[in-house]
Amino acid sequence: MSDRTFTVDARRLPRWVAGVRERHGEVHAVVARGGVLLTAEDGTTALLSPPFPDDDLADDALPAGTPVDDLVAALTARVLRPRRVAAVLARRGGYACAVVGPDGVGASKVGTRYVQGRTAAGGWSQQRFARRRENQTDDLVRATADHAARVLDPGGASYDAVVTGGDRTLVDRVLADPRLRVLGTLPRGPHLAVGDPRSDVVKALPEHVRSVTVHLSEP
Repeated sequence: MSDRTFTVDARRLPRWVAGVRERHGEVHAVVARGGVLLTAEDGTTALLSPPFPDDDLADDALPAGTPVDDLVAALTARVLRPRRVAAVLARRGGYACAVVGPDGVGASKVGTRYVQGRTAAGGWSQQRFARRRENQTDDLVRATADHAARVLDPGGASYDAVVTGGDRTLVDRVLADPRLRVLGTLPRGPHLAVGDPRSDVVKALPEHVRSVTVHLSEP
């Protein structure tokens, strides 16, 4: 059995499902775990999961026996609904925040903050290094929160969801800032496994926001 997990842009999902039929035979589908579970003739299964909790297909009360294409269309429609998303990304050395709307990326900010890597030194040198590294990390968290509060304006702007990416611990520290805590009340999308937050990563955010996660198992 081969298992893989990847994402598919919801705009390409119907064509991707058609490809499953071509490769694996007739497909059946049911609503499962908020998404769509496909089972092909040869035993291949694919769980299609939406990016946000409020995209849960169970809320649509689709009847048993709904055709595969109709289930996929319903999932696609939910994922592609117009929405306004706040994005916060942070890794040691860099950060980004952005407003992602139906028309793409709006306001955004990308920046860097130097954080030293780890060292094998011991004794007092190790302790001095650890304090310096922690101070640099604190500076990164403060800078990220400052720019996120300005760019995202969570106290005045309205968002449908939030997505995060990079170092989870750093992002959690950023979102713990009192100015950003309202973002924690929003539906949380996927935590993105991104490299250093740069302009190209920010430009790709709209695709992440509308991507379906596929858990594929092939016999």
